[in-house]
Amino acid sequence: MRHFLTAAFAAAMLAVPVHAAEIGDDGLHKEPWFQETFKDMSDDLSSANDAGKRFLVIWEQRGCIYCKKMHEEVFSDPEIAKYIVDNYFVVQMNLFGDVEVTDFDGETLPEKDMAMKWGVMFTPTMMFFPEEVSEDPANKQAVAQMPGAFGKGTTMALLEWVKNHGYESGQNFQKYVAEKVMAK
Repeated sequence: MRHFLTAAFAAAMLAVPVHAAEIGDDGLHKEPWFQETFKDMSDDLSSANDAGKRFLVIWEQRGCIYCKKMHEEVFSDPEIAKYIVDNYFVVQMNLFGDVEVTDFDGETLPEKDMAMKWGVMFTPTMMFFPEEVSEDPANKQAVAQMPGAFGKGTTMALLEWVKNHGYESGQNFQKYVAEKVMAK
């Protein structure tokens, strides 16, 4: 009987649909809420502000298993996807890409060189920006960065924390997450 239950459980798990993230021509995972832009950070920030949204850049690379995890397990969650659509203007960057990017300081470099300039070492890396910036490079202005793949709870908490300006009040993000967990 135990073997039957194990086999039945395995069959049931295979029948559960897994969200297969779409892969673009560049080999990166795609979401319908990614914005196609000229990758001019000042223009993209302005577009985000005009839409009443926060500006978010997500760095990924071809074949990234952690990017796949984020797309298939986190971004596929309807609550998280809706929160992003409602509150964020998201531009995807390729860690090893050749598309030209214009930084807030006016310098234009291919994505791969901009990644080096900004110190991006991991994929995925999500970089969140304030509504107003100076002419410093983007990495000096990001209000939060999330390097690597995190679960739904941490990702949603960070999305909420940035949207609600938790960083301005001096609220430590880790304490914010702990308080959310304790409140449940």
